[in-house]
Amino acid sequence: MIELDALVRLCPPPADPPPEVDWARAERALGVALPADYKVLVETYGAGIFDETIWLLVPDSAHDECDLHAQTAERDEILADLWEFEEKPAGLREAGARVLPWAFEEGTGAFLYWLARPGQHPDEWTMLYNEGRGPLWERHDMGCLAFLSAVLGGTAETEYFGSLREMAKPGVHRFATAGAILGTAGE
Repeated sequence: MIELDALVRLCPPPADPPPEVDWARAERALGVALPADYKVLVETYGAGIFDETIWLLVPDSAHDECDLHAQTAERDEILADLWEFEEKPAGLREAGARVLPWAFEEGTGAFLYWLARPGQHPDEWTMLYNEGRGPLWERHDMGCLAFLSAVLGGTAETEYFGSLREMAKPGVHRFATAGAILGTAGE
């Protein structure tokens, strides 16, 4: 996968492989299949944070803040309340369309979502960035691996992640596991 190779060159994964994910169980719990590039991303990096900025959500993470299921349930509830008085983004007005979070931005309330549309294969989902504390939804017609590579590489066309664009010039990127940052679950 070309996008994975590009991301690994930009930001090496942890030396120890992350815990295995039961994808069938995860997809049953969510009620949808997940994109192949996301699965490869999770299998390569696991739960953690890119450049102290972008947290990757993983099914059944030992840390609720990085758990895809916990964050999906929380975001569904928050967005349902929000859309009682704020208009949904254009892509979500289609019957059966939904968003699923796959990452969030440290300290901002911003989330990265897939826009899952009825009848569309997960590998064709587009990505949405929601600023979290405002109405902006920024659309990106690419998968999560391509988006991460573009953001870390400084080529993403986005109004956000300015600090990462500045960091992209030296080209030194880091990934830290959730366990390294948040400690061992249960401590």
